[in-house]
Order: sequence, then C-alpha cells, then structure tokens
Amino acid sequence: MLCAEDAAMPIASPAGRSEGTVLAFDFGTRRIGVATGESTTCLAHPLTTIEAEANAARFAEIEKLLTEWRPVLLVVGLPQALDGTAHEMTMRCRRFGHQLSGRFRLPVLFVDERLSSVEAEGLLRSRSGSNRNGHRSIDAVAAQVILQSYFDSGEASAIAA
Repeated sequence: MLCAEDAAMPIASPAGRSEGTVLAFDFGTRRIGVATGESTTCLAHPLTTIEAEANAARFAEIEKLLTEWRPVLLVVGLPQALDGTAHEMTMRCRRFGHQLSGRFRLPVLFVDERLSSVEAEGLLRSRSGSNRNGHRSIDAVAAQVILQSYFDSGEASAIAA
C-alpha cells in the first residue's frame, strides 16, 4: 500500500511513461533485495540480492540491473513502525530513494513495507518447506512483496500511458 504522503509526493512523476518493467528495492544496511515486474501483468518476481555494503559497489550493481532491465519506474520499500511512525531506517530508505532518482533520473515511489520480511519468510517456507537459502532469498522475496503490494494497490496504472 502506498503511504499517503509518498503517494502525493513521488520523487519524480511517472505520468506519461509507457508501460514496462518496474524494479523494487528492499533496502537494508547489509543487503538490498531486488525484485522485478511488468506493469502490464502486475506480477512481481524476486530478482537478486545486492550483498555489497559500500555505496559505490551497491550503486554499481544497481546500475548494471538498470542497464539490463531498463525499468520505467523504481519502487522503494519504506519501513515504518507498526503504528505508522517513522524511525531511523525510514530516513535511510528515503535517502536511498532520493539517491536512486538523482543518479539514474528515473521516477521513484515509496511503498509501505511494514511486515514485508515476515511475509517473505512465510512465502519462502511455503515454497520450500524451510528457509534453506537464508537472508539472500528473504531480501529478494521481500522486494517482491513490496512490488506486488504496489501493483495490487491499483497505483500501477499510473505508469501506463
């Protein structure tokens, strides 16, 4: 679900963009989960996890993904406390989203990611019977949950021409 203040104030407007690929990010201080989906099918899929901790390495990996997938929109999960208040990671994710927009000149939207990691863990367990692949899979699946939440919100139509 889109956060009310972020829905009204995307970093860059996706209006006028043609339909296409959307990449989503589950930002963390150690890893960044990445998912992909198409605005036409509104289905999200886990893609990869960026393991680098240094910003330069992280953004180099992101640039490779952007070159390969050529997204029309980026979605960033925005963590909040269960009561909806912001905390330290909320600010870090906002900064990450602003950096994506500034570096790559693509529209970025924030999506409420409360409990996305819990849902991702449940999805992994239901698929494999256990969480055999550890944190790497959880991060990419959490990004998938974030992106699917965006698609399911009905806001995905905003990127269609």
